[in-house]
Amino acid sequence: MSAEHDRSGPEPGHHRVAIIGAGFAGIGMAARLLAVGHRDVVILERAADLGGTWRDNSYPGCQCDVPSHLYSYSFAPNPDWSRSFADQHEIFAYLRSCAERFGVTPHIRYGAELLEARWDDVARRWHLDTAAGAYTADVLVVGSGPLSEPSIPDLPGIERFAGTTFHSACWDHDHDLRGERVAVVGTGASAIQFVPRIQPLVDHLTVFQRSAPWIVPRPDRPIGERTKARYRRYPLLQKAARTAIYWNRELLVFGLAKHPRLMRLPEKVARTHLEQQVTDPALRAALTPDYAIGCKRILLSDEYYPALTRPNVDLVTDAVAEVREHSIVTRSGSEHAVDTIIWGTGFAVTDHPMYRRLIGRSGRSMFDGWSSGTGVGAYKGTTVVDFPNLFLLAGPNTGLGHSSIVFMLESQFAYVLDALAHLDRRGAAALEVRPDAYRTFNDELHDELDGTVWNAGCGSWYLDERGRNPTLWPGFTWRFRLATRRFDADAYSFVPRTQPVWHDRGVARPSITSDAVPTTT
Repeated sequence: MSAEHDRSGPEPGHHRVAIIGAGFAGIGMAARLLAVGHRDVVILERAADLGGTWRDNSYPGCQCDVPSHLYSYSFAPNPDWSRSFADQHEIFAYLRSCAERFGVTPHIRYGAELLEARWDDVARRWHLDTAAGAYTADVLVVGSGPLSEPSIPDLPGIERFAGTTFHSACWDHDHDLRGERVAVVGTGASAIQFVPRIQPLVDHLTVFQRSAPWIVPRPDRPIGERTKARYRRYPLLQKAARTAIYWNRELLVFGLAKHPRLMRLPEKVARTHLEQQVTDPALRAALTPDYAIGCKRILLSDEYYPALTRPNVDLVTDAVAEVREHSIVTRSGSEHAVDTIIWGTGFAVTDHPMYRRLIGRSGRSMFDGWSSGTGVGAYKGTTVVDFPNLFLLAGPNTGLGHSSIVFMLESQFAYVLDALAHLDRRGAAALEVRPDAYRTFNDELHDELDGTVWNAGCGSWYLDERGRNPTLWPGFTWRFRLATRRFDADAYSFVPRTQPVWHDRGVARPSITSDAVPTTT
């Protein structure tokens, strides 16, 4: 139910915990908080509905590239996934059902975009300025997600383009592409999904490729009714399927992070896939990547290559130089007439605008602190020096090039819950990661990343302008699970409480138990 039909969310005021964003991170965190007795929780969501990435990305063909059973909460398995790789509609519906099931929905405040969050070192709380009014909170959890801010290139002349433009994450469903000359700029995970869907509709499609992605077959299939029934009747069977998927994905780390020579087999699979689907030598050469497989995210598709071979499609590998009133001009001077431009250019990850809105003890934004220091980073992807009682979900170096971010999020949920328990047990008002623990963790993390294929220099969105990788976790996800399984109080400083200890009030919620060890993912 969208905010247009349900305005039952809490009004502005003070809360024990404020969560930014009602996507996978925010809904899951709130569900876990409610389950252990924290009732004074508010979720501040900028949109008119929940869902985050899976609300916004509704482009044709939008589908997850992680198997459904792993791309879901371990405490809320869904035996009714229709396919091994769920599409956007199913994942969106799943998130809505989880919010309802675990009592999260009444805690969501829609239309409450965070404009600024500022730490008050006297009151020891966060002051939150939102589009829906002012809030304060003892604890701030930022779950806005790294893939929530579309990145659109600032090309010369774009302001004078007379046609229609939109980003794949803001798909204009009212705009009819039939019979049009359409340009797609970018060939990442989104573009390879929507290009095959719009190709039959348009008069002509021009795809502008900066660098060719590595693409392997998508092992997608329908999940039969018998299988669904077995999962409903015997939940352990579904848990076993999830565990098998998890460990299969972890095997990729041996090649991506430990022994790059092992990636020769996936590369051979990708090359064979390209050779079988593209017979034109020139087109095949243009679609052959010139970097190590895995340096950028490996993509899955059985439809993208065939779509590019159709007579009404051109692949352009020359860089875009400018936009004119009715065309796009490349660096070589070639002009391509277009009516609509669709940006498949990804998201602002390493320079997410949210980081400029978080103001710490020193009065500096998180972005400014990173810019003047060693760069984007966090302690265990979750806490940052100068930002007491603030927890990042899917923060720096929690991204994955091989598995499910939901597994990483659940690890962080447990860490945050244990941190709050420590605050209450100590009678403390605030906690903050110590600078020495922060530095040691990040130094060791980047030393480990240096030997991986992700840092091989292919110019991926994983890297920032310094060439550092503030995006990915450098190895096995079970290591992150173990690192965040318990809150390590020795890495933190605590500030005594000067006000009475807050106590939870309210009725019980459905119990939640999250998988505690990697063997059960």
